[in-house]
Amino acid sequence: MRENEPTRDDLVGGAWRGAVAGVAGGLVFGACMASYGSLPTVASIVRVSSPYAGFAVHLVIAAVIGTGFGILAGRVRGGELLFWGVMYGGFWWFLGPQTLLPLLTGEPVTWDLAAAQRLLPSLYGHLAYGAVTALAFALLGRGRPDIGLRPVLRGLVAGPAAALVLLPASNLLVAGIVAGIGYPLLFSGRREGTGPALIRGTVYGFVVWVAAGLTAPPLLRGDDLDWSAAATRTAVGSLPGYLLLGAGTALVFSWLGLLSRLLFVDDVRRLHDEGAGAHGLHATGFGILAGLLGGSVFALVWWRSGGLVQVAGLVGGHGPVLGLIVHLVIAQLIGVSYALLFRRRAFDLASGIGWGVSYGFLWWVLGALTLLPALLGLPLRWNAAAISTAFPSLVGHLAYGAVLGAIHQYLENRVNPWWVTRGEAETARVVARREQALGSAPALWMVTVLIAVAVPVFTAGG
Repeated sequence: MRENEPTRDDLVGGAWRGAVAGVAGGLVFGACMASYGSLPTVASIVRVSSPYAGFAVHLVIAAVIGTGFGILAGRVRGGELLFWGVMYGGFWWFLGPQTLLPLLTGEPVTWDLAAAQRLLPSLYGHLAYGAVTALAFALLGRGRPDIGLRPVLRGLVAGPAAALVLLPASNLLVAGIVAGIGYPLLFSGRREGTGPALIRGTVYGFVVWVAAGLTAPPLLRGDDLDWSAAATRTAVGSLPGYLLLGAGTALVFSWLGLLSRLLFVDDVRRLHDEGAGAHGLHATGFGILAGLLGGSVFALVWWRSGGLVQVAGLVGGHGPVLGLIVHLVIAQLIGVSYALLFRRRAFDLASGIGWGVSYGFLWWVLGALTLLPALLGLPLRWNAAAISTAFPSLVGHLAYGAVLGAIHQYLENRVNPWWVTRGEAETARVVARREQALGSAPALWMVTVLIAVAVPVFTAGG
């Protein structure tokens, strides 16, 4: 048997823990389904219409799906499981109510925008199921997490600090306090570079938005749970703020952790590389080239959608040619920031594209929806209509990020970013790749894509 390969006992243990955790997630999801009356639909699988029968069938399905989660994610670390659970729940939303349920009940399968909007309550329920299942699975395997006082204090500073930066655009102070408390409870054991922390925080911001921005308000008013398309369209205006709040919380938390290690760690060997170190010159060159190539691909989208004319307004000019020049300069600057933040984080083409696409999505929120209109003296694009209109820009940012990440990974790999011998470099790469796989990085990339794909579902309609 290969080293670190899961044993039969590992798989069996993961399976039963997953089943129990799945029931826990199913209870939460089932309560949500009961509130919006979808349990009879589940009961139709066994040709009855009783909501009680639907709840029983739902729990059986939840346990079975939880078993699969336990087998697949049995060796993932504690808080890292949250994003795997969210991703797993999103996957089952596509596979379950959109595909298998209509097949089992004799209904046609309709993979279109209208069907997706009708199933939005089910999407949020599946995401809640995945999150609760993952957290229950972590607790069953490792018990109560050991959280020190220092990470909690860092979180209490990080969340409100990020919220205060966003206050001119959005009242997120209470959400910042909640996000700041929750972050160290989930991720205090992580020591990572600033770039990955930003992506983690962005996805964390989405989770907080579902919980605090969409779910909590009607419940606090004493109303019923409302996960409808209309409620989503109303709440989606706060989504950019929550995404930036999560990214800011993770950024400040990460920087405070680095400062703490600099002040209190005596053994300099324990101060791990945060990404932008003495080899920044190489990284800058890679970022310029990768950003230029990615920006050229993005320019095709901007040209077709008329965005280059708007970009030219950043320097007080007009016309697509000037806009193209400004756009390529910005693309190179963002490329340099990516190269500095994600140095030695991409171990193959897949991880390069994963980090790049995620970074491109973050810059769509920070750039196209926030900084671009602010610099042009226009209202922020923090409402459903404006976010929907900006969707072509989202496609461009994702394409830019994919090219940026792929080219940067290729260039960095050619010059051996580990700065050691070839054999040592390969050993370090294998270990780091495995650490990344046992963390949440692949889940972060996939959840980012899920959010991007869901943007038209969140914003369509009137």
